[in-house]
Amino acid sequence: MVFNSIAFLIFLPIVLLGFYTLPQKVRWIWLLISGCVFYGWWKWEYLGLLLLSSTIDYFVSNSIAATNNPVVKKRWLWLSIGCNLGILIIFKYLGAFIMSFPNINHHLFTHPNFGALTQFLNAALPVGISFYTFQTMSYTIDVYRGRTAPAKHFGKFLLFVSYFPQLVAGPIERYNALNPQLTKKVNFHYQNFQAGFRFLIWGFFIKMVIADNLAGWVDTIYLNPYRWHPLVGIFGMVCFSLQIYADFHGYTLIAKGVAKFFGVHLMDNFNRPYLAKSVNEFWKRWHISLTTWFKDYLYIPLGGNKTNNIAWVFNILIVFFISGVWHGARYTFIIWGAIHGLFYLIEHRFNKHRGYKPQLKWAGQCLTFALVTLAWVFFRAPNLKIATGVFSTAFGLGDGSDFLTIPWHLGVLVIFFFIVDHGVFKRNIETTMDTWTWEKRWLFYSFIIFCLINFSGATAHPFIYFRF
Repeated sequence: MVFNSIAFLIFLPIVLLGFYTLPQKVRWIWLLISGCVFYGWWKWEYLGLLLLSSTIDYFVSNSIAATNNPVVKKRWLWLSIGCNLGILIIFKYLGAFIMSFPNINHHLFTHPNFGALTQFLNAALPVGISFYTFQTMSYTIDVYRGRTAPAKHFGKFLLFVSYFPQLVAGPIERYNALNPQLTKKVNFHYQNFQAGFRFLIWGFFIKMVIADNLAGWVDTIYLNPYRWHPLVGIFGMVCFSLQIYADFHGYTLIAKGVAKFFGVHLMDNFNRPYLAKSVNEFWKRWHISLTTWFKDYLYIPLGGNKTNNIAWVFNILIVFFISGVWHGARYTFIIWGAIHGLFYLIEHRFNKHRGYKPQLKWAGQCLTFALVTLAWVFFRAPNLKIATGVFSTAFGLGDGSDFLTIPWHLGVLVIFFFIVDHGVFKRNIETTMDTWTWEKRWLFYSFIIFCLINFSGATAHPFIYFRF
C-alpha cells in the first residue's frame, strides 16, 4: 500500500478510529495488525521475510544478553548480521545477478527443480527490505554493545519493526527512540492531528503535484536521451534532481504526519539538502537516518578517522561503495556511490589546505548542487548506455534536436514550491504555520487542495525509495 493511493486514504481513518477507541493495553496489537495489512498489501508472501528477520534478531539479542562470554556474544552477533545480509543478498541481489546472465537464467527458469524459485527471485523486490533489515540489525548491534536492553515481548518487538508509517522507506529508527513511543499511553490531542494534517497536506502536494509531474518529464527524456536537444538533456538532469528531492521530501513529511496522528515523533530524515555547501554537508541533510546508520555501524567500526590517511581513505570509499550497493543491484548505483566518495575526498583535501571561506557560501551551494545533479544521472539511469546518452546529449555530443513542451502552470508550481519550502518554511511547516492567522492557514490549505485536485501528475508514480 502506498501513501498516495485511495486504499491508504481509506486504511488510515480505519486504523485511527480503532486506535483511539480500543483500550490502551491492546492498541499495540491493533497497530501490529495494521502494519501487517499495510505491508502485505503489495505481496502477502513477503510478510514471511519481515517475520523471519524480526524473529532472528529477537532471539539473537536475548541470547547475547543471556551470556557474559564475549566470544559467544560475538558469535550470536555474527549470526544476526549473516542472516540479515543473507536475506538481502538472496532477495535483493541474487535475482538481478541471475538475470544478468540470460543463458543461466533461462536454464534455471525452465528447470523443473529450480523454475519456481527462479521465478520468485525474479519477481518484484520485497518492498522496504533494506530498511527493516538495517533497523533490526542496528537493534541487535546496540544490544551487543550494551546500549539497548533486549526486548522481552516478541509481539511488541515485531511492532517496532513493522510500524507502518516508517516501515518501507524509513527513517531507519533506533529501538531506544521508537519503542517507548509505541508502548506509551496516548490520549487524543487536537495538536497532534493539526500537526499531522499540515505535514500530510504539504507532503502530498510535494509528491503528487511536484514530484509526479517532474517524473513524467524525466521518464520521457530518459526513455530515449539521444533524440533531444542539448538544452533538454540539461533540463532532464536538473528535473530528476528536483524530482528525487521532492519525492523523498514529500514521503518524509507524510510519514511524519501519519506518525504524529498516533502521538509518535519520527526522527528528522531530511533537511533541505540542496542548501548544503559541500558533499559532506549534503550527506548530513539527505536521508539522515541512513547516513548516521553507516557512520555508527560501519564507518566507526572500521576505524573512522582515528586511523592513518590511507586507512581513512579506504573507510570513506567502502562506506560510499556500500551505500551505492545498498540502493540496488546495478552498476550505476555503485558508480553513483563512488562519485560521491571521490567528491568527498577531493573536497576534504581542498578544505584541509585552504579552509572554508564564509563568502564562498553561494559558490559552495551551487557547486554542490551541480555535482550532486551530475551524480544523480547514474542513480536514475537503468544502465550505463542510458547514462552515457544523457551526458552526451547534455554536453552537445549527440545529434538530437527535439524539444519538450512544458505547461507553463506546472513550471510556476515548481517555482512556488521551492520559494515556500526554502523561504516561508525556513524552520519547518509546523512552527511557521503556528504564527499564521486562521484565515491565512485555511487560504493556504484551500490552495494546496485545489492544486492536488487539478494539477496532480497524470500518472501516480511510486515513491522512489519504496524500491529499496
